[in-house]
Amino acid sequence: MPKLIVVTRDGTEHPIEGEAGLSVMEVIRDAGIDELLALCGGCCSCATCHIVVDPAFADKLLPMDADEDDLLDSSDARTPTSRLSCQIPFDEALDGLKVAIAPED
Repeated sequence: MPKLIVVTRDGTEHPIEGEAGLSVMEVIRDAGIDELLALCGGCCSCATCHIVVDPAFADKLLPMDADEDDLLDSSDARTPTSRLSCQIPFDEALDGLKVAIAPED
């Protein structure tokens, strides 16, 4: 199984194994990391699954669509590598992906 490294808001790194085919949000949620609220359950309608992707992996992700971009625009914590974790399919190609949970807005 591919590995995902999640950095929580206190700076702690959590290496977790994730099932390919799930979204990054689902992998984080299933690991019990509760800082990622994901209130809409992955419907790309709330931005509560905002993460910051390590720049080394940013080019490996599918481009964001207009809905994701609009939702991220509502965040004061948006960075150049901000993404909604529900919109990133997790697979073997992303093994070692490092993400940080964005600060609360």
